[in-house]
Formats: sequence, C-alpha cells, structure tokens
Amino acid sequence: MRIDIVTGLPKLLESPLQESILRRAQEKKKVEIVVHDLRDYTHDKHKTIDDTPYGGGAGMILKPEPIFECVEALQAQRQYEEVILLTPDGEVFNQRLANELSIKNNLLLICGHYKGVDERVREALVSREISIGDYVLTGGELAAAVLVDAVVRLVPGVLNDGESALSDSFQDGLLGSPQYTRPTEFKGMKVPDVLLSGNHADVEEWRQQQRLERTKSRRNDLLETEK
Repeated sequence: MRIDIVTGLPKLLESPLQESILRRAQEKKKVEIVVHDLRDYTHDKHKTIDDTPYGGGAGMILKPEPIFECVEALQAQRQYEEVILLTPDGEVFNQRLANELSIKNNLLLICGHYKGVDERVREALVSREISIGDYVLTGGELAAAVLVDAVVRLVPGVLNDGESALSDSFQDGLLGSPQYTRPTEFKGMKVPDVLLSGNHADVEEWRQQQRLERTKSRRNDLLETEK
C-alpha cells in the first residue's frame, strides 16, 4: 500500500508517521507513506498557499493552484482508488471505513487547514470527504495521522499478532473486553480467576460476556445499530 499526504504543514506529520506501528510497517515495506509540502508547488517568492475568502469573513482559505498542481502531478504517476479530503463536514470515520480503506493499493489524502479549501478542489479532485469526529481541529494533519494509523495497522503483516486487529473494539460492533497482565495481584486488585484457569473456552466466553456488558453500559447505540 502507498499513502500520499498533501499538506501545507508537513512537520505536523513527522513524529506520528515515524513511531511505533507506523514506523515498523514502513520498515517492513508493508506500506509507503509520502508527505508532500504544498509550498513546493507554489511559484511566488512568499510560497503562498492561502488567501482571504471571496465575500468576506474570518479566516484564510487554501488556494486551489498548489493543490491542483500537486495532486495532478501525483495522479500522473499512479492511479489512486481514493482521493480523500480531511474535513469536519465529511463522513465520520469509523472501523468499517478503516477496513474498507485498508484493502486499497493507493490512497491520496489532502489536509484541509485554516478555514478550509477552495471549493473547486472538492468539486474536481476529491472522491471522498472524511471527518474524524464532530469537532474542529486547526487542520487536517492530525486527522490524517489518525486515519493512516487506523488503516495501516489492518494491512496484513503489519501487526506481529495476526489476531490483534481482528479482536479490536468495533470490529464486530462491540467494545473490547477488560485486559490484564502481570502481576496477578496489585494493590489488592486481583486478576479474574477465569483468566488464570487455562480453560480457553471459559476465557473466551467470559470475554464475550464482558464485551457485551461493556458495550451495553458505555455504547448502547452500537447494539441498537446492529438490530
């Protein structure tokens, strides 16, 4: 898989994309992540990527010219299954969508910033608009990092334990079960006996029951969605 990210603030993505699972995924050659600086596609001495909105109002708008030039240059090199704009008014990102994107070969992400992007970018370049929640960030860079992390960990061979991604919260509409590790007792709190029993069938039954109870108490809306 290859993921290209277009941004006016590439340094915001440096650390998130070079640590933990994302770093190992790139070292294993399971994914290639390339960040493109919009300022490299400007032609004025100030490397301007934004301007004031027509009609007045607060904030600055990302200009169409550098975005079009960057995206079209990338599209001349390869075909992208999705060109995604990270924006607060897009469809809300969830595990189902992460699963869907994880089987793509080439993804292109455009990070909105300031007050947004020129609407012509949406009309002519973007195939999908995605939000990571009903709130506003300074820009789409952190949202892009969230999306990339959620998607890349699902790519086969990225995680050492092949079962890990399949047992994550939300994969089957339920939250995850409580997890414990050593020591067996800590500050008077003990690990449930069933987890120490060695009986895999009982452990699995306990975990499933805990998942149902946790989902019912914390996110009952997920159970309603499944009906």
